[in-house]
Amino acid sequence: MTEEPPEWGIRRDALGIHSLSKLEDGKRVRVLVTEQNVGATSEPTLRDLSEALIAVYGTDYGIHSPTSISRFTDMTRQAAAYRKGRLLLAGDAAHVHPPDGGQGLQTGVQDAVNLGWKLAQVVKGTSPESLLDTYHAERHPVAARVLRNTMASIVLRREDERTKALRNTMAELLSMDEPRKRFAAMMPGLDIHYDLGKGHALLGRRMPDLDLVTTNRPLRVFTLLHDARPVLLNLGEPGGFDITPWADRVQLIDAKYVGAWELPAIGAVTAPAAVLIRPDGYVAWVGDLRQMGLADALTTWFGTPAAA
Repeated sequence: MTEEPPEWGIRRDALGIHSLSKLEDGKRVRVLVTEQNVGATSEPTLRDLSEALIAVYGTDYGIHSPTSISRFTDMTRQAAAYRKGRLLLAGDAAHVHPPDGGQGLQTGVQDAVNLGWKLAQVVKGTSPESLLDTYHAERHPVAARVLRNTMASIVLRREDERTKALRNTMAELLSMDEPRKRFAAMMPGLDIHYDLGKGHALLGRRMPDLDLVTTNRPLRVFTLLHDARPVLLNLGEPGGFDITPWADRVQLIDAKYVGAWELPAIGAVTAPAAVLIRPDGYVAWVGDLRQMGLADALTTWFGTPAAA
């Protein structure tokens, strides 16, 4: 940009929200501008951007040499089903919404990670095709919530007096610890809870990336998932678990963890004796050396036990 100094930051008016911000290199500028007329179906051009800037700021600041130009709307859509036979939808093919909060990326990535290991097991014959039905059951409600809160965010952009009052009320609520923690966990998807039945607060939630101590070396929980293999993490007496029928599919790790257990949005939870972690990082079973329900969880998520 050249000519007069730009009006940096966010600007709101009757058209909507706009912003001009410098990128880290100090040479380029990120531009967000709401157009006067919606519904254009062609790819946006530099001329379109120039005209939109002039309409809002009275100048286009001599803008030139764009690296990319894109156009988005407040369109909000979701596929009714994520699976139909051999057809599977994920990411933007399954759900589209405004980019408010940057939630689309993490939602799409978690779709892929949730589906990937399940699809691999079905393709290899480890698990039945019915495992793929859990993809829709788990991920569809997550995206539906993202669509709801992005629609709410769009409403808060309006500049009428009633919306300003609502926006101020929301800002006041988010100055409080509890609402702020809930929204901070929701926006990046850290509060997702898959319904895997009743039990420990960890069940169906994302496993924290704890600093573990093993007999060989210290390590982080998530390093155990780098090979996309499930993990039975024994935090109690070493050698107490026998998962031989699933040993070709599931890692058994004896480890210790000294510290508090805390989950986003929930807070402190009781330390478990053992957890079964799926390849996508979510906890499929919580228990102890009595192993109640462990064989069922292993069979449900990782296939029938191998013959002796």
